[in-house]
Amino acid sequence: MKAVIPVAGIGSRLRPHTHTQPKSLVPVAGNTILGHLIDRLRDAGFQEFVFIIGYLGEKVESYVRRHYPAITSTFVVQEPREGLGHALWLARDTFRHDPDGVLILLGDTIVDVDLGELLRTPGSVLAVKEVKTPSMFGLVETNQGGTVRKVIEKPRIPKSNFALVGLYKLAYPEALAQALEYIIDNGVRTHDEFQLTDALMRLIEDGEQMTTCPVDNWFDCGRKETLLEANAKLLNRPEFLDGRDYAAQFPGAVIIPPVSIGHGCQIAHSIIGPNVAIGDKTIIQNTILSDSIIGSYSELRSAVMHDCIVGSDASFRGLNHSLNIGDNTEIDYS
Repeated sequence: MKAVIPVAGIGSRLRPHTHTQPKSLVPVAGNTILGHLIDRLRDAGFQEFVFIIGYLGEKVESYVRRHYPAITSTFVVQEPREGLGHALWLARDTFRHDPDGVLILLGDTIVDVDLGELLRTPGSVLAVKEVKTPSMFGLVETNQGGTVRKVIEKPRIPKSNFALVGLYKLAYPEALAQALEYIIDNGVRTHDEFQLTDALMRLIEDGEQMTTCPVDNWFDCGRKETLLEANAKLLNRPEFLDGRDYAAQFPGAVIIPPVSIGHGCQIAHSIIGPNVAIGDKTIIQNTILSDSIIGSYSELRSAVMHDCIVGSDASFRGLNHSLNIGDNTEIDYS
């Protein structure tokens, strides 16, 4: 079975970070978003990958070939970008003849799910999560028996609050390819784009049975807030929860796990953590830092920072104060 990962998007909601790198290569928890996805899929047994690239796609291809030379990688360029259905239509010949099915995972989505259990489930499976604002998502409606009755993209009047999270196991790739060809050939657009949901709906109308698989956590890493949430969630794994090695490495700093600190960093007279990921060769001095992602080759001095994303090769210097404050004095810098 191949894994298809669409990573063609511009990532406008993560600007300015995506001005110079694709969204899928934004750092999170000691890796990139894409790196976490590939690692997770390799652990589940995947060795064949199809990447649908577009905006800054050469950087995605270079990253995959450099960091994952052992996997079999195919790259398909989506230009222009006309929706997820269009992206998969362009890549259809890479997976349509696979007898074991195809797994599709969006390149900006991190989900907590038992991949082994999902892969063992017979037939086609759509991963879902209950949401509070269903009109913002592609939704799934099910029958009483649990099979999928309808999928619809961002309906004005939602009849379900179970959202598609961007993880799909489809058992019949040839049928999917034909459904994608149908929506392209007939100009079937929703919200002015070719949607995967419309192709899935055609499969359902043709009699294919699909079930759902609920996920524990779902992070759409295309926004700052959810990227920081994903960073905190991923850092709360056992390998990041013990900060003793960092404490020995940076004796002039207080390290509060979980944190991930890259190679060659210089950290002094600072408090780092919790939920902080720092890239390689970054300098941090006289700084308090929590719940943040800091890129490589950056420099922070005299700062108090929380809930921040700082790119690579960036510099921030805060204010230093030398104060002589008498009795009954109040100073407010807010």
